[in-house]
Amino acid sequence: MVTAAYLVQESIEKKPFLAEALSKGLINYAALADELKPEIESELKYEVKHAAIMMALRRLAEKLENKFKTNHFHLKESDMTIKSDLFEITILKSPNIPPAVRKLYDLVNYLQGDFLTVTHGLYELTIISNRKYTKNIEEIFKNETIVKKITKLSSLTIKIPVEATTIPGMFYIITKALAWENINIVEIISTLSELTFILQEDETSRAFTTLKRAMEKDD
Repeated sequence: MVTAAYLVQESIEKKPFLAEALSKGLINYAALADELKPEIESELKYEVKHAAIMMALRRLAEKLENKFKTNHFHLKESDMTIKSDLFEITILKSPNIPPAVRKLYDLVNYLQGDFLTVTHGLYELTIISNRKYTKNIEEIFKNETIVKKITKLSSLTIKIPVEATTIPGMFYIITKALAWENINIVEIISTLSELTFILQEDETSRAFTTLKRAMEKDD
């Protein structure tokens, strides 16, 4: 049987930021109950007491507090690396893509710290590299359909402890810190123990400060 408490939990869990704010005691229960009451009554088809919704919110807040504590892990020992002056180009896939991609690896010089990522989607290919290679890469793919090119990008890479990859919510914990600061993420690239954010250059410094603060926080 669907209850008011169930509908309260279902509604809150659809809104991750609201759920976390509730877990930290940042939400006025009475005001939130006022907001949820019409929705819950519409689902149940009968009137629900305001006090019952508030009680459900209090119990849910306790449950969420334990959940967020359980899912938290610390990244104090992690390194962050920034690469600037990057660009991104997305190309529609075609039969000519594989040989063209091989040319990219002959183009960049990893020993000099060059940056290159190649991401294959179902229908698109996205390449991110140093701006100095823009003309070379455009020449390699001159006969392909370019979907979009984005310039003035930077990468911010976090070295993640391998054991952290088994903890639910790993990406959320990190991306949430950027979202709270209204920092846009252009792309996310990951390997087993590295998480790379592609950002607009003018937001990189703020993103670095935000993530450093989040990584050093000791709840």
